[in-house]
Amino acid sequence: MEEKFNRLIFIPIAAVLFLMIGYQYVCPADSNTCYFRSDDKGLFQRYSSGFELVYTEQETDEDLPSKITSRFNFTERDLDRHVDFNIRGDDVMVFLHIQKTGGTTFGRHLVKNIQLEQPCDCLPGQRKCTCHRPGKAESWLFSRFSTGWSCGLHADWTELTSCVPVVMNKRDKKSAPKSKRNFYYITMLRDPVSRYLSEWKHVQRGATWKTALHMCDGRPPTQDELPACYSGEDWTGVPLADFMSCPSNLANNRQVRMLADLSLVGCYNMSSVSELERGRVLLASAKANLRNMAFYGLTEFQRKTQYLFERTFGLRFIRAFTQINSTRAASVGISEKVRWRIEGLNALDVELYEYAKELFLRRYQYSRQKQHQEERLRRWQERQQRQLLHRTYLAQLWRLGGGGGGGGEEEKEEEVKVLQEVATTEDYSSQVVRW
Repeated sequence: MEEKFNRLIFIPIAAVLFLMIGYQYVCPADSNTCYFRSDDKGLFQRYSSGFELVYTEQETDEDLPSKITSRFNFTERDLDRHVDFNIRGDDVMVFLHIQKTGGTTFGRHLVKNIQLEQPCDCLPGQRKCTCHRPGKAESWLFSRFSTGWSCGLHADWTELTSCVPVVMNKRDKKSAPKSKRNFYYITMLRDPVSRYLSEWKHVQRGATWKTALHMCDGRPPTQDELPACYSGEDWTGVPLADFMSCPSNLANNRQVRMLADLSLVGCYNMSSVSELERGRVLLASAKANLRNMAFYGLTEFQRKTQYLFERTFGLRFIRAFTQINSTRAASVGISEKVRWRIEGLNALDVELYEYAKELFLRRYQYSRQKQHQEERLRRWQERQQRQLLHRTYLAQLWRLGGGGGGGGEEEKEEEVKVLQEVATTEDYSSQVVRW
């Protein structure tokens, strides 16, 4: 009789425990699982190692394929960008810095804003930072703010690909045949008209970039191959009309030139191929190099640039990127006729930017969809685990309630097992919170 009474008392107590544990599964402590969200539309929010990454661009229609005008055919290999960047090994990230594309800001993000096991050491008053691998006196980053202009001022793709391996092996005292390095090239692009106007304003204030080497096939261009647009020390105060009138102005189609393999067209020797053929080859080369780079961003899409960089390299920025549209180029008022002239002078850059923009947005779309799939799979696996624990717990309750029979000693052993199961499930719940 007393045994039956104990069982009758145990059943409601077990039911209450079951409800409490079930609530912990559905609404773990310190989580927002049961929180009804407001109308705030954050693009992506993640908590990691005590700091918060928030992307606040609106998500509206960004994952819809119909919103991206399709002009180019991209394969899944073109869209799926993920780099297993081994910062402890010999991998090197190489930043190709094109003038007036927001590269200075992005370069500072690389040395000051990435969460690293061993952060870059940036001393006050010094432009360069020391970006060493964990436990090694070797640099994982080749950029203006880490290694300086080691391959020349604003070195282009042609210069970097031939210079960087030699410089890095010399810096780290490695022999090229023994050192199998992966060089991951990254860059930033910008709307060609805005970039061109920004460069004009920069030159107008006195910038020259005269110390740039422009090395190609082992030599710099001759004076005849690349004549100067001005006499004197600089081009301070140059009117826009004069800036556009110089045929050897490197501001014209700068992004294509700096991303293409110049050796394919005889470097700066304009007589080696026709102008039309030269443009066709350079554009095709720039597209191919850009497509095969580990990563590139667009100045006009700062938050998406941050998101894609983090997804590509598996690295996390500490602070969110900021979109600044009030630039010097934006403040320049030009007529439609002048805009057409600038677009004509930068016809190759315009075509490259349209290509780059579509590829960039499709990569973003692909990565977002892939992230959603990963999250759905994770939630499904968690549900499966919770259901398995529930079924196990219910089976234990059924046996303790008399469904399985057994004597007093056996029941005590079963009670111990149930308590162990409760502890296990509670521990799992806390793990879900931490995950």
